[in-house]
Amino acid sequence: MAQDIVPIELGLPQGDLVTLWAPRWREDGEEWEAFLGDDEDLYAFPDAAHLAAFIRTADQHDLIDHPAWHVVPALNVPELIPDDDHSYDLVGVPELVAEDPDTWTISELAEIVSIVRSLADVCELDEVHEVLDATEAFSLLDQGGRLFTGREGERLWAELSEAVSDKWDTVLDAIDALVEVPDVNAAVLEETAEELAAFLEESAEAEAGVEAREDDLDEDLDTSDAETDDAEEDEEEGPTGFWAEVGIDPIKITTSDQDYYTLRCYLDDEPVFLGGEGRIDVFTSPRTLARKLADATEFQGTDLAEVSTWPEVLTKATAGELEIDVDADNTYVLAGLAEDLGEGVDAIDPTQLELAVELLTDAADWADDDTVSAALSSSESLGWLVSYVLRPDPNRLAPSAPFDTEQSEWRKLVETFENRLRVRGK
Repeated sequence: MAQDIVPIELGLPQGDLVTLWAPRWREDGEEWEAFLGDDEDLYAFPDAAHLAAFIRTADQHDLIDHPAWHVVPALNVPELIPDDDHSYDLVGVPELVAEDPDTWTISELAEIVSIVRSLADVCELDEVHEVLDATEAFSLLDQGGRLFTGREGERLWAELSEAVSDKWDTVLDAIDALVEVPDVNAAVLEETAEELAAFLEESAEAEAGVEAREDDLDEDLDTSDAETDDAEEDEEEGPTGFWAEVGIDPIKITTSDQDYYTLRCYLDDEPVFLGGEGRIDVFTSPRTLARKLADATEFQGTDLAEVSTWPEVLTKATAGELEIDVDADNTYVLAGLAEDLGEGVDAIDPTQLELAVELLTDAADWADDDTVSAALSSSESLGWLVSYVLRPDPNRLAPSAPFDTEQSEWRKLVETFENRLRVRGK
């Protein structure tokens, strides 16, 4: 399958350099991955203008036979500027591991280690693999921050920090030695440099305009404090009603076969569903859910029973006063998404996709299953497509058809999720 070619930035000892990466794709029954380069050299450039000048004129490099390469030479310079999701500060890793292992630190480090592994695989850097295999902590980063909490988590983080302190220079030296900055056509570079300068000027003007509007808004706010206070009070009211008070949400799940209803809440930002041991108890109607909740013995041992407000739900259900009202933000429609993903970006409803990703991710996190986070990482074809739809960027190279692999991977995630559903009552 023709996978995308992605501009990336690598923070290396010799500076921040821009190159191209082709994440894994399948062709003729084989799986491939590549970077812009030639033989043992990794081609990298000081900015997108130099990269553009090279790809518009070069006729010999490792990406020339990539199924989507014909699109790349026609890209404008802004489209070759790496976005934040594809900027990897390898030099900054020692500073990163000096931080506490919170969610953001773990996520950023996981992305860096992932691209380093790809470089080591493609460029056959055995010394880099030796460093990354020195401690299991490197391979656990993509499973999130929960593995780096508690006594065992502290041990893992300490081992990782020690490995970085002792051996990360080996990684930097090995990758830095690969880099070759090719000469580019001077006349073409002059054109691409003008394109880049114009884009940066427009971006600066747009940013200045936003700041000016913000300043004007601040002045307006200063002259209307009373109105502002009223508006803030209205905003702070937030959701109201019984479910908001107990901090538990009724949710509706629409699959290709059936509508289901269940409950979910968040404890310390971690999802908790009605159910246990990775199985979610669902019901085919709001009335059935409310009726079953009236029998407290039905849900002894459920994970939600550990929530402090759970007895209030059961009391109201027993009194026959419980209404299962589902907000739009808690309505998840899985039906039809696989077909839309197969058709491509324009066929996908971003709101529907975002909610579906939220549901699949919550269920997997609750069940301690990392398959969803792995499949939706930006280095995977499905993750790249989902990221493009949910975080559109005009400077980003659009995913290329066909989308058979992405559709297949999505179906697997949905099938795994639906297997978690345990229908209770009809």
